Amino acid sequence: MYRLRDILLVILVLSIVWGCADDKKEVVNLQTDPETTATVVTRNVLTLVSDSGVTQYRITTDLWNMYQEASEPFWSFPEGLFLEQFDSVFNVKASIKSDSAKYYSKKQLWQLDGHVTILNTNDEVILTQQIFWDQRSHKVYSDSFIHIERKDRILEGYGFNSNERMTVYELSKPMGMFPVEERKPRNESDSLTDVSVINK
Repeated sequence: MYRLRDILLVILVLSIVWGCADDKKEVVNLQTDPETTATVVTRNVLTLVSDSGVTQYRITTDLWNMYQEASEPFWSFPEGLFLEQFDSVFNVKASIKSDSAKYYSKKQLWQLDGHVTILNTNDEVILTQQIFWDQRSHKVYSDSFIHIERKDRILEGYGFNSNERMTVYELSKPMGMFPVEERKPRNESDSLTDVSVINK
């Protein structure tokens, strides 16, 4: 009795397997372009970068796409990038903000685009539409219009070359230098200094 039941069970299983073997299977090849299809997508990123166990940078972005299979692998930050650099007691000593950014990992090259605003360690504000940071050569450069606000003057021009801290730089085609005048308070009770900029 048990043997007959076992034989019937085996026949049933084999018939199901053979029946499935006759089914047609379709394989769908999903074609993706590695140049335009991200391999990793990360949203709402806030990450800290340390060196020798000391936190030195904070990176914030709404969207981080990685294109690792592209012919020239790169990261993309299409919704903007904000980077802050800290001193030893976590005070912000420099920052960079841009509307979008790309990082080419093989070249170790950053490209910042849009409204790029940089605050360097000398409290100078640098404004431009595009700037590059080559980590291999430790250089920052741009061919775009540059506006630099220093404590004593405002510099403007096209073309920019700098060290990566952006504290020693030169303008390739300077267009103007405008002094910043500080006027003394009208009386001793005034606590703020009026600052005016002399434009062209």
